[in-house]
Amino acid sequence: MTAPRIMVALFGPPGQGSFNESGYDGAMRARAAGHSLEVHWIAPLAAEDRADALRTLCKQSPDLLVAHGGQGDEPVKLIHQESPGTVFAITQGNFLAPNTACYEVLQEQSAFLAGVLAGLASKTGVVAHLSGEKVGPGLKGRAAFASGLKHIAPNCRFVTTFCGRQHDPDLAFESTRRLQGMGADLIFAMIDGGRPGVSRACQELPIRQIGNVLDWVTRDPAVFLASAVADSGRGLAQAIDDFAHGRLRTGVSVTYGLEQPDYVRLVVNAELSARFGPQITDWTARVAQGLVQVDTRYDGPEH
Repeated sequence: MTAPRIMVALFGPPGQGSFNESGYDGAMRARAAGHSLEVHWIAPLAAEDRADALRTLCKQSPDLLVAHGGQGDEPVKLIHQESPGTVFAITQGNFLAPNTACYEVLQEQSAFLAGVLAGLASKTGVVAHLSGEKVGPGLKGRAAFASGLKHIAPNCRFVTTFCGRQHDPDLAFESTRRLQGMGADLIFAMIDGGRPGVSRACQELPIRQIGNVLDWVTRDPAVFLASAVADSGRGLAQAIDDFAHGRLRTGVSVTYGLEQPDYVRLVVNAELSARFGPQITDWTARVAQGLVQVDTRYDGPEH
């Protein structure tokens, strides 16, 4: 029996950013599990250009094409009908069709916990959020972070911006500096290749960072107070494994949350864990059990 042809599309410059690192690691995890696959990096930003890149890949008749990230929603939407023989899986996306599926690691759950921690830990009473492109997962993560902050510290001021690019360190640095100038002493950075710019700002300014996707506390404890882990690469690997074993269901979204801590959790540094660990444990249980409403829409001001 011929093995299925599987392709993985990662959006952005090759090798940049924690989100794509997670996706690449997921692809390598799938390969280590015995699945043959190809990884393709797609650099353009515009959805139409990304769609053209996917269209080119589809001319090679893949059986499965995994588009990693919410950035894949619009490109797949534009081309899926042109390749009815290909199954598309979008990680962190929401576009569904007869030949598409979505695999989502619920970043909003760990982002909510990050908001709770920020409200407990902020000394200035001003907390910031920064992201790059306005795609679905980023918008939901921002809303959830604001929701957690509001639950624990309703009088805390929330300042937020999308700088427009995920992979521009200089732009991320200037955006962080502007938010710190508004009084923020903590920033939740949902950024990818631009993260070094945020970290540089945190080294030069009186502001500390909460990361996302990966465990940044272990990687850079001098800069990161916490990290809202959401390992989307595990969702990518699961999509490939499900397809290879005939378990992938098109037209369906598969989600993973705090009930699976390998996928989703909040990592907190030792100092804040000692101070706020019981509260975070309690909020984690409440979110996992569905006892608290995690907002995924934010209608407040943007800076």
